[in-house]
Amino acid sequence: MKSFTGKLAPVISECLRRRNLLGFSGIQVKSLAMFDECRLKRHPNLEASAKESVRGWVDCETSKGCKAMFGKVGAVRMLARHMGGGAHALPPKTVLPPKRCAPHILAGEELAALLAAADDIKGNFEDACKLMFPTLIRLMHACGLRPNEVRLVKRSNINFDAGEIPMAKTKRHKERIAAASDDMLRQCRKYGSPRVFWGSGGECFFARENNEPLSRDGLWKVFNRCRRQANPDVPANMLPRLRPYGLRHRFASAALQKWLGDGKDLYAMPPYSQAYMGHENFSHAAYCIHLPPDNLLNSPGIDWSSIDEANPEADAWRT
Repeated sequence: MKSFTGKLAPVISECLRRRNLLGFSGIQVKSLAMFDECRLKRHPNLEASAKESVRGWVDCETSKGCKAMFGKVGAVRMLARHMGGGAHALPPKTVLPPKRCAPHILAGEELAALLAAADDIKGNFEDACKLMFPTLIRLMHACGLRPNEVRLVKRSNINFDAGEIPMAKTKRHKERIAAASDDMLRQCRKYGSPRVFWGSGGECFFARENNEPLSRDGLWKVFNRCRRQANPDVPANMLPRLRPYGLRHRFASAALQKWLGDGKDLYAMPPYSQAYMGHENFSHAAYCIHLPPDNLLNSPGIDWSSIDEANPEADAWRT
């Protein structure tokens, strides 16, 4: 937990404590620590919740070209709601949300290369990270988990008999149960044996050597390292943009592809995907689904010849 030094220190700590009791993640800690530090340096004599103080922080961060401002502003707005009274709450459209880019869906050989790189990570990482990441990245892909969900999985929550993993601290509190295959469970057991040498006193399954969970930034750093290591002949700036979330998108796309190949009713199946992945509505679930054209053309669940023959009258319009 980051330390807060300004006038807002007790208020921020109490806000985060209450959110933690309600089961929310502490993803706002870093943003609130930056706000607390900047406000203390630039506006030490102003009330912490004053409009000039809050707007000054936004202008300062924006002028530095800071990324992820939408999330940072959201954290400060959350703090203002917690304070109530005369605290200045930034308008919802102070910063526009980032534009969504089409995610890169890994082909089979790309995924294999990424997993091979995770099995033999190069670089200056602690031994715990090198041991945990082969299992962590496979679990994230095999179960369609969000990065923050997989890094906070508790050892006691993994049912090695039924293959069930309850997901509690999830986005918008959409609690659910993830299902792990037999192969995935064997991988978890394989990792669990050496893990006890450094993490026997912690709850987190993917614990670092200090028994703390792998941080968000740490997960992204190791993931990006594996990505570069899997593509040694391609300059980093030439690789398609890939985030850890890309593995979740690949899971959702593979599920739909399988339903299509099995001849399932695609009007009936998506709600199952929505519930399993913890999405608030189907539009969010649909965003995760991307079917490469080759997979669609080669799907045994689609009879393309019957589609061609469905409307012979259309031939009259062909030139």
